[in-house]
Amino acid sequence: MRSRFRSDRRLTVRMTITLFLLGLLYVAFVAALIALLKSWVLVVVIAALALGAQYWFSDRIALYAMHGRIVEREEYPQLHGVIDRLCAVADMPKPLVAVSGMDMPNAFATGRNPDHAVVCVTTGLLRRLEPDELEGVLAHELSHVAHKDVAVITVASFLGVIAGLVVRFAFYSELFGRGRRDQNTVVVLGAVMGVSALVYAISFLLIRALSRYRELAADRAAAHLTGRPSVLASALTKVTGDISRIPTRDLRTAQAFNAFYFTPAFGAEPGLSRLFSTHPTLEQRLEQLARISTELGEAAAPGKAG
Repeated sequence: MRSRFRSDRRLTVRMTITLFLLGLLYVAFVAALIALLKSWVLVVVIAALALGAQYWFSDRIALYAMHGRIVEREEYPQLHGVIDRLCAVADMPKPLVAVSGMDMPNAFATGRNPDHAVVCVTTGLLRRLEPDELEGVLAHELSHVAHKDVAVITVASFLGVIAGLVVRFAFYSELFGRGRRDQNTVVVLGAVMGVSALVYAISFLLIRALSRYRELAADRAAAHLTGRPSVLASALTKVTGDISRIPTRDLRTAQAFNAFYFTPAFGAEPGLSRLFSTHPTLEQRLEQLARISTELGEAAAPGKAG
């Protein structure tokens, strides 16, 4: 299936390279665990089950974590209407439509392919944005589905999730099992934690690099599809400003899903987290939209919040 969203060869190349490198890292990780734990059956079965769950149930997991639910046209006719129009223009299957009751203004797309995708918006976003701004945000999210980078990020994040779980398991196993193990077991557990931590760090950096580019690609695709980059810039400015005013304690749960969001859930003082952000800076995104606005000859100036 090919949609009318502008294709991005550089995004495709980056996704391919990221998956290839993560695949090599995954094989090396499994091999290291087998060598250390001396049980290939256990390692392979657990890894395969985790990968399957991540791929097949990622949409349900994300919706559950963010308190989202599938909504019908009767409940949110305007939201469905905007997505219907965009899908018709983009010539792509309509995803399931979901709404989260969170006050934080944001949106995300998830799912393993365009035929099994979900686009979710928060009630905070619906309450704050004008209809044309909402259209820009939804076009951005639909471009993630059309470009298939949602599925890539879902699969790519799997390795980091597994490595993180192994580190935690080994840590608590060592913490609560002291005094009942010999020195060799302690060394093995330490080695497992070290390898897992290294794998997590590498996968973390690879995913962040891909995620930042895919957000710029989605902004470009949405701007060209709607022909109104200034509206998307307005939504970006408004949403980012409102999120920065939400107390950090209320954003902590949401931050685990930053890679999927329209804009990251940072508080007023993000600190070092900006260095490892899943998104480019607001300034980078607005500059790109300003260039596209000039190319399209759009009269309205981007970055002006309504």
